[in-house]
Amino acid sequence: MTPSDGAAAADTRELAQLSTEALREFRDRERARYEALRARATPFNLARGKPSTEQVALADQLLTAVTTPAQCWAEDGNDCRNYYGSPQGLIEARRLFAPMLGAPPEQVLVGNNSSLALMHDVIVYALLTGARDGAAPWRDQHRPVRFLCPAPGYDRHFQICEQYGIEMIPVALTGAGPDMDEVEHLAADPAVKGMWCVPKYSNPTAETYSSETVARLARMATADDFRLFWDNAYAVHHLTEVPDQLDNVLDACAAAGNPDRALVFGSTSKITFAQAGLGMLATSAANMRWFVSRHSTRTIGPDKLNQMRHVMVLRDDAGIWAHMERHRRLLAPKFAAVQEVFESRLGGTGVAAWTRPRGGYFVSLDVLDACARRVVALAKAAGIEMVPAGRTFPDGRDPRDRNIRIAPSFPPADEVRAAVDALATCVLVATTERLLADRGINA
Repeated sequence: MTPSDGAAAADTRELAQLSTEALREFRDRERARYEALRARATPFNLARGKPSTEQVALADQLLTAVTTPAQCWAEDGNDCRNYYGSPQGLIEARRLFAPMLGAPPEQVLVGNNSSLALMHDVIVYALLTGARDGAAPWRDQHRPVRFLCPAPGYDRHFQICEQYGIEMIPVALTGAGPDMDEVEHLAADPAVKGMWCVPKYSNPTAETYSSETVARLARMATADDFRLFWDNAYAVHHLTEVPDQLDNVLDACAAAGNPDRALVFGSTSKITFAQAGLGMLATSAANMRWFVSRHSTRTIGPDKLNQMRHVMVLRDDAGIWAHMERHRRLLAPKFAAVQEVFESRLGGTGVAAWTRPRGGYFVSLDVLDACARRVVALAKAAGIEMVPAGRTFPDGRDPRDRNIRIAPSFPPADEVRAAVDALATCVLVATTERLLADRGINA
């Protein structure tokens, strides 16, 4: 859950209420600690949500899953080594991932490694040819086309919009998804054609959309060719023994009389091999026909041998969940280390609030306003690689300059602990500087 403005304001009592002399002494101690860190400049990487070497090794069976010609034949009698078959991918693979995506296999497409590529292509097809058969291209209806962007959010979503001149409208998050009063008001604009959603363990706030949020997104008034880009990247990426539950958006949209509204994306990028996995799309039957008719011009078909490998290794939905439990055991100690360090170093200071993820790959840290860029700059000088401050907002502009995304998945747990401890020092230096500057003290 993203800390609310009210909670953050209430927490600023501690350091903010120190006397000026005590606050300067605190700052000087943290500066000395920081200078020692910078002198060592131990390299740490908290920048991207990258699986660790131990995590990708969980799927090493893929390297030897298909070793004989006999294993290359699909159940429909076709040879996976050759040109053939549905552009939607192997029926075995579609059947495997249908439960994770919440759609019947006939409404699932399994492609190559990148779900981001599928999102990109949907947007380009809609811009150039319309978002449904018979509809006018988005670019011919409105200039600029507009997208709703819950923020903080996923920077690569925003980069697609930037690439194609789509105007992004930030929407606040509540801890149970986007502010739906705001979304419903904005979505009534016919120029608003889409909305980015990471509905389960959101990037970076780790919140899961509530049932009410899903229902309101499904039934709200929009343009006829408005689309929800439902990037369910962390559908099975839990950090607790009891995972969060997310309502099926395709069912909700169908029940609301808007069956073509949602496009659900998923991938195995953080399940098997990050750049040798599978990307997926699930949507209505009409949308699938629309997408395949355009996508078949772009590609003859996906790598079906890789799909066969995934079917042989993961086997079924239970196999996916068992595999992800092994991921959880590797990841959970790293996320616990983040919490322990932040509680120890920042708890009670009132200068920071952070999320406590139940799943996904990130911790979202909010510091005092106008401090995030300074924190990240200090961290960089001390050898800590971070995503640039502001990147979690459209156009790279955090209006309050306070949000920092932390990705603890790749380093070993002891390095995570050391890196987060160093980051906490950067937070304390930057925020005490700000508190003193607010009192007219800049040295």
